[in-house]
Amino acid sequence: MSKIKSLHDLYVAQLKDMYYAEKQLVKALPKMAKAAQSPQLVKDFMMHLDETEGHVERLEEVFDLLDLSPRSEKCEAITGIIEEAKQLMSEVEDSPANDAGLILAAQKAEHYEITTYGSLIVFAKTLGYNDQVEILKKTIAEEKAADEKLTQLAEKTSNKQAAIGEKQRVAA
Repeated sequence: MSKIKSLHDLYVAQLKDMYYAEKQLVKALPKMAKAAQSPQLVKDFMMHLDETEGHVERLEEVFDLLDLSPRSEKCEAITGIIEEAKQLMSEVEDSPANDAGLILAAQKAEHYEITTYGSLIVFAKTLGYNDQVEILKKTIAEEKAADEKLTQLAEKTSNKQAAIGEKQRVAA
């Protein structure tokens, strides 16, 4: 990673970070969908996979507007979140808490993305990159919607099913 000497440099560095993160999530989401027990969670993960592929394309568009080739730099945060998700998936496999754990892992990634895209939007506004602001706003809206869907699914079904499963396990 090169030295960051300006807001523009920071902006580009974080675009590279998100480019890496989104590409890693494109790889992780199908695995999470395969591990999910709830048909709705599988559907939501696969729908978000399609959106995430679009996020990669939007980031490529932003790089193009900056006259830069799309490049990624390893994002330690998303790498850690994905590693934690893998560990969690192995620990909750075949458990009533499986889907609740998958939702937790997915929301950790969503919150990281929402935070970073929020900062990128502010940077782009400050730098006068208004065309890029609009592109990034589309992505953050999808990230927020995905997070909200996951919250609703957790509250309506996954967490309740995990709690019922725990009561049954304790009673047995």
